[in-house]
Amino acid sequence: MDEKELVELITLAQAGDREAFGEIARHFDSTIFAIVMRRLQNYSEAKEVTQDVFVQAMRKLEQLREPERFAGWIKQIAVRMSINKAIRRPPVFQSASEVIPGVADEQESPLEKLLKSERAVQLNKGLTRLRDLDRETLIAFYFEGNSLKEMSDSFQSPIGTIKRRLHTARNRLREELQDLQLA
Repeated sequence: MDEKELVELITLAQAGDREAFGEIARHFDSTIFAIVMRRLQNYSEAKEVTQDVFVQAMRKLEQLREPERFAGWIKQIAVRMSINKAIRRPPVFQSASEVIPGVADEQESPLEKLLKSERAVQLNKGLTRLRDLDRETLIAFYFEGNSLKEMSDSFQSPIGTIKRRLHTARNRLREELQDLQLA
């Protein structure tokens, strides 16, 4: 499909032609899947996110002002959604060796436990040395697992402001942790 055909299909899809959008989706399916698969490394998750990318693109298609930029636009949606999926994955639980015979249970050494405990103590000290807003922002995102949207609602601030606060708070925490290590 050449660029002229693609622009025509996008224009039709923006006017509500679902068949035109279906043709666009068929054309970009393998490309979007490859982008998502590279990030997620899981076939079924990549298939699911690929579908979600096209649903999102269909919903937001009228916002695309320059149809000739569609390829880059949908690739950005794919990257963003696959990153969100990877970040929000639930933790993988490992079964005990008694459940699966023949699987050796890896035990943490006492040294590893001690280092892990020390890092947790240092992290808590670093968090307590931060300003309230920085600490609350980091805790909401990393410990409570709130999305940027949820944080935007609870802090009554735009998402862009939340992103900036996260960036600033991470940098401040990094500085505090370095100070703790030097002390």
